Amino acid sequence: MVSIKDIARRAGVSISTVSYALNGNPKVTEETSKRILAVAKELNYVPNAAARTLKKRETRIIGAFLTTFEGAFYGKLLQGMKEEMNKRGYDLVICSGTQSHRMLPEGILDGAIILDRLFSDEELLLHANRGHKLVVLDRELKHDNIVQVLLDNKAGATFAMEYLIRNGHQKLYAVTGPEGSFDSEQRLGAARQTVERGGPLITYKEIPGNFDKASGEAAALRIISEYDGPVGVFCLNDEMAIGMYQALRGTPYRVGEHIHVVGFDHIDITDYVQPRMATIDYSERRWGAVAAEQLIKLVEGDSSAQHERIYVGLVEGESVGPASAGM
Repeated sequence: MVSIKDIARRAGVSISTVSYALNGNPKVTEETSKRILAVAKELNYVPNAAARTLKKRETRIIGAFLTTFEGAFYGKLLQGMKEEMNKRGYDLVICSGTQSHRMLPEGILDGAIILDRLFSDEELLLHANRGHKLVVLDRELKHDNIVQVLLDNKAGATFAMEYLIRNGHQKLYAVTGPEGSFDSEQRLGAARQTVERGGPLITYKEIPGNFDKASGEAAALRIISEYDGPVGVFCLNDEMAIGMYQALRGTPYRVGEHIHVVGFDHIDITDYVQPRMATIDYSERRWGAVAAEQLIKLVEGDSSAQHERIYVGLVEGESVGPASAGM
């Protein structure tokens, strides 16, 4: 690989003069600068990005760390991040897997947005202690170098359960997310509290899920096996709710009549299933944009960086009244 030493040797100048010319420093005359740049072009010189980063102590690259890319949820979230970063002169790199975690301590990134259960709280606090700037979307951490931009999971789960109770359901299920998921734990806690407030006549069960269609299908089969009358089901995300719709298709049990489903995330497909699905709505794009905005404020030392909460609302479904117990 061609280095600035090679350019200096060919141009007959010092290494520092080459460095000044390549960086546009006015210490070098226009004539000398043109000669050096011509030699650099002739030798196909490519600047060493790592060395430049070390000198400037910035890359203008932000990392988004995700546990997975699967499902319909991530596209708009990442697009919101990208749009906000590009407006402010930053680029986005998407990272997944434990090996990618080394990008933080190696200084490849100016900061990171975390939606990755593979990061432990201790690991993130260690990075923050070393001066790395972080925005977390999936946990609550207190540190001067960490900002939380969190979805209002508790409000959303409360809306979902109250909606089912308000429409006459006394037998309720919740299909959970993966173990250790912050969103699942927040939603599940609020669902339990809402059921407790609903009174002693309500029965409530939880079915383990994994935020994917397959676990929604499995939950539907269990509900069918236990069916003795109309039920309300809160799937803690839309992917599982769609899986439940698919599993019930072709059975005697109809969504919106025997089994009433509420999801969470309002992914695009929920507007097209029949009957229309009830779901908890928010803007994934805005969530990503706010996360990017707050992180760049942290990176640039803007004292207005602050914790943010992304608010949610209920989109009602069709045929929400419970069917009679007999079929």
